Amino acid sequence: MKRVISVLLALALCLGLGVLTLAGTTRPVSVMVLNGTTGFGMAKLMADEADGNPFTFSVETDASAVTAALISGDCDIAALPTNAAATVYNKTEGGVRLLALNTLGVLYLVTNSETVTVESLEDLAGMTVYVPAQNPSFLFRALVDKAGVEDVTVDNTYAQPADLRTALAAGEVDAAVLPEPMVTIACAANDKLTVALDLTEQWDAVFPPDSLVLGCVVARTEFVDEQPELVETFLEQYGASIQYLTDEPAEAAALIEQTGVFTNAAVAEKAIPRCNVCFITGEQMRRDMEQYLTILFQEAPESIGGKLPEEDFYYAG
Repeated sequence: MKRVISVLLALALCLGLGVLTLAGTTRPVSVMVLNGTTGFGMAKLMADEADGNPFTFSVETDASAVTAALISGDCDIAALPTNAAATVYNKTEGGVRLLALNTLGVLYLVTNSETVTVESLEDLAGMTVYVPAQNPSFLFRALVDKAGVEDVTVDNTYAQPADLRTALAAGEVDAAVLPEPMVTIACAANDKLTVALDLTEQWDAVFPPDSLVLGCVVARTEFVDEQPELVETFLEQYGASIQYLTDEPAEAAALIEQTGVFTNAAVAEKAIPRCNVCFITGEQMRRDMEQYLTILFQEAPESIGGKLPEEDFYYAG
């Protein structure tokens, strides 16, 4: 479900903020957010219509809708999976810029403790593990390959995390890779489920530490070039919004539900400590993203659009 949060356009006009002039018309700056962890850190900013917040927001359930809007120009700023951001950059030949990383490792291997015992990646040999499509699948394959674990079948039958969570909770699946907050929901629904492995810990053991970066925020290159002050305004407010999530998780969880980023504040609050929401910009952003994309490129070039992004992909401020 899409939920659009309106801002005070008249105030933005008075302040000269948040309004783009396109072919003689004006429109607010459009920001698209994915529901779930990638959007958690945006909730406070979305809720703050006071003080002339110059942006309008929409919450989407499918990353393809966000990438299509970026490509068409209907969206100016968007939160996306990192591999999708690289793919859009390549597809548009440099049409987007990476502004910040917003989510580190947030994936966990969850198993049915009555039927499966997994204490290490090596225990997965010969098993079928169900994994959502896109970023989770690409990185999980890279992880088991790097760890030298053989005969692991990665099954993408349940392409969406919510569908896989339902199947796992219902006992239809014995081993699955899920992100938070889906882990929290599944385990609450089935007390036989256990978090067997933190995939961030497993990743850091075989790849450069802190190179597992799953979520980010990008902006259209045209917007960055024409509205540099608005880009800086967004980054300042977004950084503060993420800090609020860290400092006030209960209040932030209420806003996450209020803004439609996730449907249940109690679940969101419980999941926040394992969501690894972050705000990384500048040189560290570039270093971490380059490491991650290089690993994905070596494992599955198509996962990032067939090639590594050029230097201009990384916003330097």
